[in-house]
Amino acid sequence: MSSLPEITESLTAEELEEIRVQFDAFDQDENGRISVKEIGAILQKLGESVPAYKIRDIISAVDKDKNGTVEFSEFLEMYTNVKSQKVNVGLFKVAEKAYKLQCVNLKSPDEGQQHSYDEPTKVALVEYINKKLENDEDVKAHLPIDKTTNDLFNKVSDGILICKIINLSVPNTVDERALNKGKLNAYVIMENTILALNSARAIGCNVVNIDPQDIVGGVPHLVLDLLWQIVYEGLVSHINLESNPYLLSLLNEGETQDELIALSPEEILIRWVNYHLKRAGSTRLITNLGNDLQNSEIYGILLLQIGPAEAGITQIVSGDPPLVKAKAVLANAARIKCDDFVTPEDVVSGNENLNMAFVANLFHYFPALQPPDEEFENVTETREERTFRNWMNSLGVSPRVYWLYGGLKNGLILLQLLEKVKPGIVNWSKVNRSENLQPRLGWKMKMLENCNYVVELCHQLRFSLVGIGGEDIFNGTKTLVLAIVWQMLRQHVLSALSKLSGSDSKLEDKEIIEWINNKLQVAGKASRISNFKDPSIADAKVVLELVDAIKVESVKWSLVSQGITDEEKLGNARYAVSMARKIGASVYIFTEDILEVKPKMLLTLFASLMAVALKK
Repeated sequence: MSSLPEITESLTAEELEEIRVQFDAFDQDENGRISVKEIGAILQKLGESVPAYKIRDIISAVDKDKNGTVEFSEFLEMYTNVKSQKVNVGLFKVAEKAYKLQCVNLKSPDEGQQHSYDEPTKVALVEYINKKLENDEDVKAHLPIDKTTNDLFNKVSDGILICKIINLSVPNTVDERALNKGKLNAYVIMENTILALNSARAIGCNVVNIDPQDIVGGVPHLVLDLLWQIVYEGLVSHINLESNPYLLSLLNEGETQDELIALSPEEILIRWVNYHLKRAGSTRLITNLGNDLQNSEIYGILLLQIGPAEAGITQIVSGDPPLVKAKAVLANAARIKCDDFVTPEDVVSGNENLNMAFVANLFHYFPALQPPDEEFENVTETREERTFRNWMNSLGVSPRVYWLYGGLKNGLILLQLLEKVKPGIVNWSKVNRSENLQPRLGWKMKMLENCNYVVELCHQLRFSLVGIGGEDIFNGTKTLVLAIVWQMLRQHVLSALSKLSGSDSKLEDKEIIEWINNKLQVAGKASRISNFKDPSIADAKVVLELVDAIKVESVKWSLVSQGITDEEKLGNARYAVSMARKIGASVYIFTEDILEVKPKMLLTLFASLMAVALKK
């Protein structure tokens, strides 16, 4: 038998990682050995019922030490022998498919449960993907996806389509230079799915309950939820005052601009529909984007209001059956090329998600709003605010945060974040829940009590809170709210890092800087930094060198520019952020943060990379 060093010397790091992925697909109990039972479980998942004695025969063919199990060294030798056509082993044939099942339903906390998913949502997403990516050369082999089967879950399993959809929703999130295309194997597919999940997390998707193996294995309910979240982010990204200041036309009497900003996209769309119903002289109003739209007549009025005169929008006949009216609505929508997401059946059934997507699409292309009567304050979400908001939403806070200040004023989101920063710190019996925070006598005082409790807990965590009180959170005082949220994010990142490093105390900036420079030196890299304000960071080369030091030969240096002009620096930064995500770092910063050397954001980037290295 060849020795392990001899075998590994003949393989690239990529090949070794691929073999390890396939070995781990079998090794359910993670004890470093593959048993008869574990191979049997994989074969069953592949739809094959194989007697135990035949599995023992498979094992004996590669079991050099005859202990009845297959260790990694034996699996490695079997793999290399088959690849070089020295031998044909049954276990290898199973291994070729096994990685797709790694951890799916075998290590899940929901083991034994059957999960359903919404078929209309699947069909809508398939049609959306087929339409939006039909001319993309990179995914020609993936399309068209068959909407009548579960083809979607197979086609997205290599991560490429998911990354493409992320860029449709939030352009330039994924630098496609970091995406593995062409000939794929288990190892590079796993890299793509890691990149996809970390990129989805960066735009605010909640990916707490899904991992790369779920994508590779095509777990329907998890994959569909992820895809819907990604598309949703794109749909709602333009439903705000920054994209459309004329939304101020939707203000109710006595309402402030801040109150409008704090509404969810669904609430704003409901107001938008009612705005056009009122302008059309209708006495009807809707309170939801599902059941209230079932008879299609509201849609009929809306399309007549927003559609260009030359589009030839026709009136809906109120006496027609519901399905006939729904078909007429979509025929009108097709005239203005906005018939995505819903079928007539979806309208009649009141599918709220798909109707929301349909209405959001109409709003995007034909808002048809009048300028507000009064002058308005220009509202622009800063990169820092968006970073914090995406971080919160990716952790699964409820409800989702759409505007940082209005969304935090009752204290509940901040208390959820504190619980994630330090589990067990919140005594929930002291918290006024959401049902007690609705407009009624004393509701503002209960919100303020929550905000004061947030400040009390922040003091326990030794946050710097000079001049900050609960009323500042309640009033949405921007600089002070940002100071609290930043310290929560910092604590969240550094607490995780301290656990990985085995330190009892929180790591400081100086220790992270020392680790970075040491890692670069050991790897033979030229870059060094003095602090997170170091101007040399601006060209992103130090980030790329650190990525390459953590995962050897992962960076394609031919794609890296000299970083002289701002355009070159930005290109390097985009590649660096995606490469950091590809090797497993949870990175929320924007590429411009590197170019402009924003020290707070850079701390989170380097700390996340350090965490990846310590895990490895």
